[in-house]
Amino acid sequence: MSAALITPFQAAEGLPRKRFTRRDVECLADLGLLDGQRYELIDGDLLDKMGQKPPHATGIQLLLATLVRFLDAVLIRIQLPIEAAGADQEYSLPEPDVAVLAEFKPDFHKRHPRGDELRLVVEVSDTTAAFDLSRKAALYAAALVPEYWVLDLVRRILVVHRHPDGSTYRLMQLFSEADTVSLENSSDLIRVSEILPDRG
Repeated sequence: MSAALITPFQAAEGLPRKRFTRRDVECLADLGLLDGQRYELIDGDLLDKMGQKPPHATGIQLLLATLVRFLDAVLIRIQLPIEAAGADQEYSLPEPDVAVLAEFKPDFHKRHPRGDELRLVVEVSDTTAAFDLSRKAALYAAALVPEYWVLDLVRRILVVHRHPDGSTYRLMQLFSEADTVSLENSSDLIRVSEILPDRG
């Protein structure tokens, strides 16, 4: 995911900063103060999702094209919110690049899906791999997302996390672009090279 903080300056260590809650962000949006901006709320910070680089956008498109070969398109969500869990819920509303629902439920018209209602979450990382592999992994593990992938465009690898225990994933595997991978409990194989954009 391509992201940067929406702040006038980078806060130095030890200086107080405003942590936004979901309610704060909803109020700002209702007032029109966030019109035209794409953002994601993580740990009280608004992350700017504007300015996607072409490889990042292409990675999302390739993932979508690959997943619709064996999944119903209504189950695939692109950059849409999911619910965080526990202490994360007040200060975080993540929008993974790709998420796959376990099933489509009619009440998703009124609420965002929880982590345990998903099969898979994927972040496409061009400049944010360290964040996606640390804080985002912890956030998704706490939400009990059963499977979390980080498609690292720089190192050209796929990092697969499985078996969340509420704070971390108990299994993490690295796949090179020559490898194949599947969703857990699926026989449908995906070659990692299929979902990586061509080298620039």
